[in-house]
Amino acid sequence: MDRFRMIFQYFQSNSESVMNGICGLLALASVKMYTSFDFSCPCLPQYNMAYGLGVMFIPPIILFFCGLILNRQSLVMLEEWRRPQGRRKKDLAVIRYMCSSIMQRAMVAPVVWIIVTLLDGKCLICAFSGSVDPKKFVGFANVSTVQVQQLLAKVPCKDEELMRNSTSRKAVSRYLRCWSQALGWSILLILIIAAFLARWLRPCFNQATLLQARHWSNYIDMEQKIFEEACCEHSRLFAHKCILHFFESMRQEIKLHSFSLPREGERAEGEEDLLQGITDQDQVNKLLKTWYYEKPPLDVSQAHQR
Repeated sequence: MDRFRMIFQYFQSNSESVMNGICGLLALASVKMYTSFDFSCPCLPQYNMAYGLGVMFIPPIILFFCGLILNRQSLVMLEEWRRPQGRRKKDLAVIRYMCSSIMQRAMVAPVVWIIVTLLDGKCLICAFSGSVDPKKFVGFANVSTVQVQQLLAKVPCKDEELMRNSTSRKAVSRYLRCWSQALGWSILLILIIAAFLARWLRPCFNQATLLQARHWSNYIDMEQKIFEEACCEHSRLFAHKCILHFFESMRQEIKLHSFSLPREGERAEGEEDLLQGITDQDQVNKLLKTWYYEKPPLDVSQAHQR
């Protein structure tokens, strides 16, 4: 049990590292999903583009939302953005920092999927085989327009009898695959250059502002975790008091089941300090409402003065 508690505490104190690991796992999962996916182009003029672009962009959208759902800071950021002003001001720089961090992590897996599909080339060949200019390729000169569209739509299908040994099909497929791979490598190069510039140009900006945004972003996340832990502990003790009060007349029977009840006038150790005199549901609801609408200012000295 202590080992699980240590692991849980590690995850709580290293949420950023955990999220980086989750993003990496999502990226690896996207590659594995694509390699195990049986891509079968319909080879019909009216469906090829929809199917090819759908395979290229719909899974990244799903992966993007999965990244947002798995990122705990998404909910924390939304709560911080939507909460009332209260006695604590909202720092828009912190919210922007959290949003930027969340988006960067959520975009890793979708970008990996798109780059892998472009480097493979099947999706682009399926989507744009019917859009190729037939005049650039030998074999479509003496064919009507309708037949050309049908033949171009069958370019992704190697098993078609008409296109199995067709040099025109191979030429169109090779042409589109080259464009697809060039686009994939270009996107990868642009992303690497952008990451390089962001990494090396960051010291040129105000580091104090960045440190403040990062610090208070971590603080908001940690505050939410500790508040949830305090609520769980308070709920346990409050439920303990309510149950003891309800079963006060059954003291002897409860003792037989090894459930110790405090004697009258006695209280469990630490229980009084946490409950702070709270005795009913209305007081608990008032406390939670006060926390949401009037969060205390980040000034410990005021708490000591009160």
